[in-house]
Amino acid sequence: MKKVLFIIFLSACSLLFICLGYNQTNNQQVRTYYNVYFKGETIGIVDSETELLTYIEKKQDELKHDYSTENVYVPNEIDIEKIISYKKDVDLVEDIYKTIENLASFTIDGYQITITNEENKAIIYVTKRELFDQAVENVIKLFVGEDKYNQYKNGTQQKIDDTGVYINSIYLDNNISIKETKVSTKEKIYSTADEIAQYLMYGNNNRHKKYVTSIGDTIESISFKNEISTEEFIMANSQFSSINSLIYPGQEVTISVLDPQIRVTVEQKVVENNTLQYNTVETIDEEKVIGYTSVVQNGENGIIKVAQDEKIVNGTSVYVKPISKEVIKPAVDKIVIKGGKKVSGVGSLTDWAWPTDSGWSITSKFGYRINPVTHKRELHGAIDIAGTGYGSPVYAANNGIIMTKTHNGTAGNYIVINHNNGYYTQYNHMSKFANVTVGQAVEKGQIIGYVGMTGQATGPHLHFAVWVGRPWVGGYQINPFNLY
Repeated sequence: MKKVLFIIFLSACSLLFICLGYNQTNNQQVRTYYNVYFKGETIGIVDSETELLTYIEKKQDELKHDYSTENVYVPNEIDIEKIISYKKDVDLVEDIYKTIENLASFTIDGYQITITNEENKAIIYVTKRELFDQAVENVIKLFVGEDKYNQYKNGTQQKIDDTGVYINSIYLDNNISIKETKVSTKEKIYSTADEIAQYLMYGNNNRHKKYVTSIGDTIESISFKNEISTEEFIMANSQFSSINSLIYPGQEVTISVLDPQIRVTVEQKVVENNTLQYNTVETIDEEKVIGYTSVVQNGENGIIKVAQDEKIVNGTSVYVKPISKEVIKPAVDKIVIKGGKKVSGVGSLTDWAWPTDSGWSITSKFGYRINPVTHKRELHGAIDIAGTGYGSPVYAANNGIIMTKTHNGTAGNYIVINHNNGYYTQYNHMSKFANVTVGQAVEKGQIIGYVGMTGQATGPHLHFAVWVGRPWVGGYQINPFNLY
């Protein structure tokens, strides 16, 4: 009897043990999981490797579409390891993907392009090299003109018969290196030629705005008001072909401030017929009272054919070398008889002499521009007169007193004349001075110096400025052409 009871007791204990073991196994099931590592460190656990890889592939498809590329590369530092364990807390595949993005970069095939010059270094990333080449060509067309560029490229330019322009060379005056690489998708990657061209024209400059024209607006006045050059205005508004294009009130135009990342350089020969300005010859009749004026012969401008070699960078002329001059039609002097003697040191308000020899060209107008030396935006408060040749004479524009005769690093050798009529004139970049001194009275047309390129100048020219009021002390600059 005791033996039977012992057997029953053992059976009951065994049954209880089996039941308890079954319940514990139910609560602690063994399953398959996947550890995700970055550089050997666990960044998460997922239920399914396939689900994670499928999600990554989906996101890769989005990147492939965004960048028009065939391959997206997952960071090499990512590893996935299968583990068998009791129940664990798992992460969402979306969260694991975001963690991977934060720790390392997905990459695509592309190119790193480095553009350098003396003042600047720019690095951009593009999906295809040919897009960069196309963007550069588009920028060249903007600065040079599409027709002129195509004729140069195709070898169909017309040789200069009488007058005209012949482009000898077009090139980029930058150091450009192109390297094939795996590009991080965290970088700004350009995938269209238009995007690249915008960057090459404007850099990271966000100074773009719309302007609505009003009565009296011209391309020149709008440009001046918004501190850009007329060339910049026309580049940003292709509907206008020249500075003289008509503008009507209510038009919406674009104001964009250039910050070119490349230097499109054009070297060309220019042959043109320029105005040969007439001289005014004054004769004093001592029998006539001061203030008496009689025009004996009206002046008439002539024509002079001028040939020059010109270098242009991003649409701005930076160097002019005279080749030849030929008078096609002589000028006729204006002959004036005036009563009494000239008042020494006092200039006329109506008759101003041109400050250089004939055969000149205006390489930089009065207005806002990007300085070709400093590459900074500024008001060019003068006109640059080139083409008469290094060492050619510089003349006083009117009677007056030499107020300043000095040198500095920007203006070079320069003179300021007080005309004692409210106007002052300034003559910069001279190679040397004539035999004049501060305080000396000079007459209109008297040689005061010689054309040069001292100071900040890219080539020989005269920087000619006109001030109303004392320069730099309450005075202001005006367009010199207002006097002529």
